[in-house]
Amino acid sequence: MSRAADDARTYAEIAVDRRVRLGMLTPSSNTVLEAVCAAMLAESPEVSAHYSRFRVTEIRASEAADAQFAGETMLAAAMLLADARMHAICWNGTSASWLGLGRDRDLCAAITRATRTPAISATLATYDVLKRAGARRLGLVTPYLDEVQAKIVDQFARQGFDVSAERHLGLADNFAFAEVPARDVAEMIRAVADQGCDAALVLCTNFCGAPVAAALEAETGVLVIDSVAASVWGALRAAGLSTAPLHGWGRMFQDFD
Repeated sequence: MSRAADDARTYAEIAVDRRVRLGMLTPSSNTVLEAVCAAMLAESPEVSAHYSRFRVTEIRASEAADAQFAGETMLAAAMLLADARMHAICWNGTSASWLGLGRDRDLCAAITRATRTPAISATLATYDVLKRAGARRLGLVTPYLDEVQAKIVDQFARQGFDVSAERHLGLADNFAFAEVPARDVAEMIRAVADQGCDAALVLCTNFCGAPVAAALEAETGVLVIDSVAASVWGALRAAGLSTAPLHGWGRMFQDFD
């Protein structure tokens, strides 16, 4: 039998064996999270990620921008995922970090009621990791505008967390977030770690933080929580799976399985 036939057979066997499907609600202009999720799950062939997009093109503090995250729009995207019988559905985005946790709690409850599928979000998973870590002083890294960053800092304060260090880039175009090189994101993480914090948060699912998180944890000694990684962590847990196989992606998978 040829090598190509062997490869095809192997792929077919893996595809048949896949039993756990993670659904990801995805901003339409996002180009980072799908590739990162695929890389994170590459060593777990029994788990597959599936995506449903809805329109998100800019992040700013305005009624028009906030309307992109209307509950009915996001629920409709989740219903499309439910057609493929997901084991968990995750809102792989961070809008609740400035709009308020209640938005994601309500969304996840609505998804579960409508689809009978466990639901989680990047923001809710991030808060879960922070609480498990006992972290209080946060280093916040985002690509966002001043006004959005200020709202995020305020929301963390409402939940009892102190943003003791922060870096942001002043961008509004969601597509542009993905164009920021991982080395630049790494420098932002180093900067907040140097100022002193219990955890550094890369808060955006279209920002390339996950691939550098583990190395920076080893370098700085600071827990690094990337939003895409938090989505995968939360979705695996919602589906009843261990996160330990992803230990190479950072401490959250090692310490908070």
